[in-house]
Amino acid sequence: MSTSIASTSSGTASSVAGGTGTADPLASLTSNFSTFLTLLTTQLQNQDPSNPMDSSQFTSELVQFTGVEAQINTNSSLTQLIQLTQAGTAMQSAQLIGKQVDVTSSQLPLQNGSATIDFTAPTAEPVTVTVSDTSGTALYQTTIAAAQGANSFTWQGEAASGATMPDGLYAVSVTAGSGGAALPFSVRGTVTGVNGSGTTPQIEIGPLSVGVSALTAVN
Repeated sequence: MSTSIASTSSGTASSVAGGTGTADPLASLTSNFSTFLTLLTTQLQNQDPSNPMDSSQFTSELVQFTGVEAQINTNSSLTQLIQLTQAGTAMQSAQLIGKQVDVTSSQLPLQNGSATIDFTAPTAEPVTVTVSDTSGTALYQTTIAAAQGANSFTWQGEAASGATMPDGLYAVSVTAGSGGAALPFSVRGTVTGVNGSGTTPQIEIGPLSVGVSALTAVN
């Protein structure tokens, strides 16, 4: 009888600890623990007096249930802490609405016919900026004389054909010289909203949506 209780309760405790998809693991644990106590009481009442059961077995099971309960409570507390942290981050991010920010992104948001790129050149040299559409077709390309250190370039939405491109997202690249090494850059735009519905709040810069971790500067 003791072997039956040990194996049954061990499987129950392991199942709860592993998180098998139970909606309320703590309620499930309470129910399983009540079943375990009922079985234990029945076994104690019907044990052979001349060969009593080993108390270390059910003591071990009681300790195991207690450990699982502590683990569930800890997980619940961590979940609440994460939710509070995410809410706080979303509230702080909301204060950015209407401000110009720099974010790390390979996509350039054209807002009100203007888009700005900030980059750092290791030396004073020609730098080529290429703006493409979503299919990768180059729309605009220019080479500027960059100074050593911080530089910025503003695209006014003009295509090489002379057409004015509509506001939206465009791919952008910055290279040293003509077809040289790629330079790291950030894109600048005005924050139009904050989306906190996901696990990580998203900053919306017109059509561009990036996580708060992509934020590099507030202008």
